[in-house]
Amino acid sequence: MNRSYLAKQVFRSTDMKELGMKTAIHEAGHAAAIYFRNKQRQLPPVCFQIAITGLCQNETSGIAWLAKVNDGRLIHTLPSSITEATQQFTVTQKQAYISAFEADIINLLVGPLAEANYIALRDDEIFNYRLLNINALRHFGGDADLQLINDYLDCFNFGHVNREQKINELLALAFNFIHDRENWRAIMGLANFILTNSQPVIAYKEIIAVLDAAHNGARRKAAHRLKMLKTG
Repeated sequence: MNRSYLAKQVFRSTDMKELGMKTAIHEAGHAAAIYFRNKQRQLPPVCFQIAITGLCQNETSGIAWLAKVNDGRLIHTLPSSITEATQQFTVTQKQAYISAFEADIINLLVGPLAEANYIALRDDEIFNYRLLNINALRHFGGDADLQLINDYLDCFNFGHVNREQKINELLALAFNFIHDRENWRAIMGLANFILTNSQPVIAYKEIIAVLDAAHNGARRKAAHRLKMLKTG
């Protein structure tokens, strides 16, 4: 799960600041979804880390900002088809396997969706997933994510209509995740931590500590607002 921006010319300092923010939010979105959604769905915990190389010079393409969530997937090796892979599975085991497949896809979607949501908020625009074509996520650093998502979907052996229905279903779930106030605060909290981090790798324990702190802080604020409304 990675986000890479390339440019032919050197960016202005304001461009670089915005580039860093979008990259950080993209990766924080992946991380938050992996941690919170998998736990909510009672899926196995996944240990991962965030590697940051910052700015580097690319001889052919100019400068690049590179950041990447290492690991984080429940399905490490994709089968040729889910049907073949689950032939010897019980019904419960097959359901768990498909749930892991879908969780990985949603966690991949959350990265570019988080970036798109940030840009919409920045520009004071309405962000509605029903108006968003899945391929539009390429404009939000989603090229690598969408390629991997398509590899996952190929394993289902869907027809065109069922494939489209499935991706729209999973896109809606990913959209709902980032539009939860507590989740969004956690994403922003981790994004800010990424931007101020001076180490090339952010370890799993650090990531979940930041996510939990931001998530719990949002929950406490929401509870306080509700209490004030009831007493007011």
